[in-house]
Amino acid sequence: MTEEFAHQLLSTRRQFLSRSAAGIGSLALGSLLTPNALANEKNSIIQNALQYAPKAKRVIYLYMAGGPSHLESFDYKPELERMDGKLMPKSMTEGEELAQLQGADLWIMGPQAKFARYGQSQQEISSVFPKIAEVADDICIIRSMKTDQINHDPAHTFMNTGTSISGRPSMGSWLTYGLGSESENLPGFVVLSSNTGAVSQPISARQWHSGFLPSKHQGVEFRSLGDPVLYIQNPDGVSQKVQRDVIDAVQELSKLRNDIVDEPEIATRLSQYEMAFQMQTSVPELADFSSEPDHILEMYGTKGADGSFAANCLMARRLAERGVRFTQIYHRGWDHHARIKSLMPAQAKSVDQASAALIKDLKQNGMLDDTLVIWGGEFGRTPMAQSDGRDHHINGFSIWMAGGGIKGGITHGATDDLGYNAVEDVVHVNDLHATILRLFGLNHEKLTYRYQGRDFRLTDVAGNVVSKILA
Repeated sequence: MTEEFAHQLLSTRRQFLSRSAAGIGSLALGSLLTPNALANEKNSIIQNALQYAPKAKRVIYLYMAGGPSHLESFDYKPELERMDGKLMPKSMTEGEELAQLQGADLWIMGPQAKFARYGQSQQEISSVFPKIAEVADDICIIRSMKTDQINHDPAHTFMNTGTSISGRPSMGSWLTYGLGSESENLPGFVVLSSNTGAVSQPISARQWHSGFLPSKHQGVEFRSLGDPVLYIQNPDGVSQKVQRDVIDAVQELSKLRNDIVDEPEIATRLSQYEMAFQMQTSVPELADFSSEPDHILEMYGTKGADGSFAANCLMARRLAERGVRFTQIYHRGWDHHARIKSLMPAQAKSVDQASAALIKDLKQNGMLDDTLVIWGGEFGRTPMAQSDGRDHHINGFSIWMAGGGIKGGITHGATDDLGYNAVEDVVHVNDLHATILRLFGLNHEKLTYRYQGRDFRLTDVAGNVVSKILA
């Protein structure tokens, strides 16, 4: 093969690939400009990706950042109450990983809240959650969660991506990669945040990053106050027509650039420019709560976009109605190393009403059956006291789930008598992820992405579907 012929062959191959990439970008852009044009192809792609009949269409993840105590929320331990003030048995803690209690005397602290049974299901729920108690028959409480990471940031990373290695794709990114989004004018993955409490660590944006997946699957953070997205309004003197002309010009310039550099992300950038243009119309309407009846605002406990967890929950329902696949609300302030008896009720009050309202609202709108709601943090708290609070704990903690193919009114799994180790029907974080994907019709072992010579997946090399909680 002559050098000249090889150069021509390489050039021809490069031109073919670059033009193909631009063509794919044009197809994506065309589907946004004419939403129904590629509907059949889109649905066909999704159907081919499904291994099971899907039960859920969307997720709303109420993420309690900081590690809410299972022992004051959803896991009542009479034995813990009986042994209050006694030393923790060394046989349980020797050699175990602790966060801030290493080398300290480990004194048992009894539950700092009362528990009662609620609903026909008679689920045991703490008195700090009276409104969530009202939907006891709709939720599945998992008392046997386990995770691998004992400090906040790596624990957030593990809960969101299935690994403690930074830079991997998050849950929402995997889900939109596997299924796409049902919304034509909003991102498929939206993140909201709120904050109450004395101690609130920051949440890194990598928790909703797309990692090595195409960047269009990255979560988009909406602000809780003011315009949800910065610069959503056109500046003075710029009309929609002018903005349309700018987008078209950028598209043409990007295609010219792609012919030279063959960069796959250019196709993504084209579609995201178009998405931003569409959001200039959709986002202001989304953030306008004036169409919500007074009784709905009262049920959530908000008057509008006031930056509260309540407003974010109502926003999540509105996003779900508009086809957003994955909405995640981070609510910070659960890191109760001290004063748990007073801080836990105050923190719970900031989320209790709206969490329950979301379930009720989705249910009365006929959306709960195909909307998966998840409530929980990155880990739990120790049965041992840390001053008058509790330390981080990874061996057993609680979350709850509702809707989207989950059995309501059941409690799954159990910790030991002191709430230290998950001992019955243990659910690891990888198992939770496998179960979430299964509810969407996806086999967690087959939803993979080839990167650096290896097939990666959300559940890494582990994970089992928790079939007992599936409806």
